[in-house]
Amino acid sequence: MTSFPYLKGFRIDRELEEDYLSGIPAIRYLKSFTFQSPVTFFVGENGSGKSTLLEALAILCGFNPEGGTRNFQFATNETHSTLYKSMRISRSIPFPSEGFFLRAESYYNVATEVERLKTAGLDDGEGFMRHYGGKSLHHQSHGESFMSLVLNRFHGGSLYLLDEPEAALSPSRQFALLARIHQLAQEKCQFVIATHSPILIACPDAEVYVLSEDGVEKTPYQETEHFSLMKHFVNNPGHTLHYLLTDED
Repeated sequence: MTSFPYLKGFRIDRELEEDYLSGIPAIRYLKSFTFQSPVTFFVGENGSGKSTLLEALAILCGFNPEGGTRNFQFATNETHSTLYKSMRISRSIPFPSEGFFLRAESYYNVATEVERLKTAGLDDGEGFMRHYGGKSLHHQSHGESFMSLVLNRFHGGSLYLLDEPEAALSPSRQFALLARIHQLAQEKCQFVIATHSPILIACPDAEVYVLSEDGVEKTPYQETEHFSLMKHFVNNPGHTLHYLLTDED
């Protein structure tokens, strides 16, 4: 039987090959990390390193750097960093064969690859597109196609790495995604997610890690800046807008 979590942890034990990587504090200070929950969030400001870290983990887990399953081998523009070369992961044996790496910035490329595979006749006998809602991902809105993927392609006993999945989703769809993540976590799925969403990080029993100038710190949901900023705005939008829009010395 496969032990859980599937991705147990990682360490950065070699010199970073790219100068910009050593300029990201969360990566420079992070030597090792252990996953302890079925759902782990990496949050932080733009440039904090969360997507770079998730990308490296995806590559080491055998996923295509641009996204998709382990069977996706396409490449449109190889822009991924070399961080994975300095990292080692610890994982379960056996490792689950099912999973998906989803990144918002290259999801269009993944949808195009799905179309190519369908056209090439790579059908498993039951309908290749059933895994994607039975409809071309390009014939749905970005948010609709993403939810089709999550609802039809994601299933129990798998590893999912998601990079800013909220980018395509309305607030109501983010709530739907949160519910789906929680459901799948009960079905022996592991999620590692880089996000800016104050909605998603409210997922019950999830662990939230903030990447900042001080490194990486586990932080309770209600103590994250994402939660406090959104709470302040929702409770008093007028005050927040006055502060943002008024030109005062």
